[in-house]
Amino acid sequence: MRIGVLKHTLDARVAIVPETVAKFMQAGHTVAVEKGAGELSFCPDSQYLEAGAEVVDRANILANSDLLVTLEAPELEAMKQLKPGQIIISMFNPLGEPEKAAAIAGLPVKAFSMDRVPRTSIAQSMDVLSSQASMAGYKAVLVAANLMPGYFPMLMTAAGTIPPAKVLVLGAGVAGLQAIATARRIGAVVEAFDVRSAVKEEVQSLGAKFVEVEGAKEDKGAGGYAVQQSEDYLLRQKQLIHERASRANVIITTAAIPGRKAPVLLEQATVEAMSPGSVIVDLAASTGGNCVLTQNDQIILHQGVTIVGQSNLPAQMPFHSSKLFSNNVLNFVKYVFAKGLEGLDLENDIVRSTLIQAPKS
Repeated sequence: MRIGVLKHTLDARVAIVPETVAKFMQAGHTVAVEKGAGELSFCPDSQYLEAGAEVVDRANILANSDLLVTLEAPELEAMKQLKPGQIIISMFNPLGEPEKAAAIAGLPVKAFSMDRVPRTSIAQSMDVLSSQASMAGYKAVLVAANLMPGYFPMLMTAAGTIPPAKVLVLGAGVAGLQAIATARRIGAVVEAFDVRSAVKEEVQSLGAKFVEVEGAKEDKGAGGYAVQQSEDYLLRQKQLIHERASRANVIITTAAIPGRKAPVLLEQATVEAMSPGSVIVDLAASTGGNCVLTQNDQIILHQGVTIVGQSNLPAQMPFHSSKLFSNNVLNFVKYVFAKGLEGLDLENDIVRSTLIQAPKS
């Protein structure tokens, strides 16, 4: 089939990189890339041409592609312009935008949302949320280190000793674990909190201390995400986080519940108890933020504490973020369309999870 790669207008990443183009062609597909699609990801048109792709304008791609790939989900009006039978792969956020998803389900196209790939063993190589979260966790620590007015590692000199930075990571999923590993690599003392006791060993294996509140409700069917907790638990959690956060120089927050507003873990009083010069990087900013003061896509200063609400940190590392996303898409296409466009298995768990369909009555 002919795979078309669309250029993004709001994101520096590209959905398919030249290296992956060659692999698609080895699998028997042809690839057409919109002019300039990879420019901001340091993948010039010349590299796509060398890999065997066509480089054409947007109209050509929309008119002649069997399958469209874009990391940036098109608006509904743009979706309505697609040809019947076309397939589009993107990140549609159907849990966060259910009305748009319902409208897309009624169109004569097949839309697959990569952010709904199930967190199962067979789907690991297709999991874009994990690959991009890893980039975000890494970048969050670097952003914090750049904004914090001091060292991360311990510094011992004739002029005196500077203790290592204290970092608190809230949420030990993929982003949180990468943040822990990165902070430890540059010399910080790290504590991590998560409602899921299953991640305790992973946190400790990275050299961080696991901060735990007893009595958390867990759900093995939640795909590795946290679940809503009781009022009693939330009160005890708030008290413990306040205690730990007030002593931290840097806080990285990553807690998210799919389809819901991000849980508030840092109250205003907690932020105001932190030392001036401290930094909070809130990776849940796009869904409301884990810090009550977070403003999405903005950096603010509150009583000497810098709060970073940049929710799309992977886009600040477009070269490698694009490469990982591209590999996720390659593995998805090879698996889901192994029998061609007509051989789609609607009972397959990965297909059912990602294909945007009208709810069954």
